[in-house]
Amino acid sequence: MGRLLQSNQLDVPQPAILPGSTGPPAPYVVVGDEGFALSNNLMRRFPRRGLDAKRRMFNYRLSRARRFVECAFGIFSHKWRFFLSPIQLAPQNVNVVIKACVVLHNYMRTYESTPDEDAQVYTLPSARDTLPLGGTGSAGLRVRELFSEYFMSPSGSFPLQQ
Repeated sequence: MGRLLQSNQLDVPQPAILPGSTGPPAPYVVVGDEGFALSNNLMRRFPRRGLDAKRRMFNYRLSRARRFVECAFGIFSHKWRFFLSPIQLAPQNVNVVIKACVVLHNYMRTYESTPDEDAQVYTLPSARDTLPLGGTGSAGLRVRELFSEYFMSPSGSFPLQQ
């Protein structure tokens, strides 16, 4: 996925103007950690030293997004436990199995889920596979700055973020 994202072969939607903003269109991004290189479509935190309020807020909001994704994956992998280890299938079959599990998972969450079931303990993946995607590009820096500005703006902030 990382190579496809870097080479613009992943079917990512065209950039769009952020809600309530009049600024330039922002690209759709994948949220990553420090194991990934910052790029136009892959966001990671600002380095932790010497952060101003705007950069601290960006890091906070990005961390919230990452936790949301990790919890969603925890729910998914709790239901389909074989995702907690390497999948022992031919590469051409892996995509079909993943898509089938996503469809079944969404169906079950929509039609068979109960609040008690969702309150169970979720297991987060213990090992992270990271794929360096090259050096930090100036486009990635501009996109991160665009999101930083937006998160501090009246249309991009939320009441209790401070």
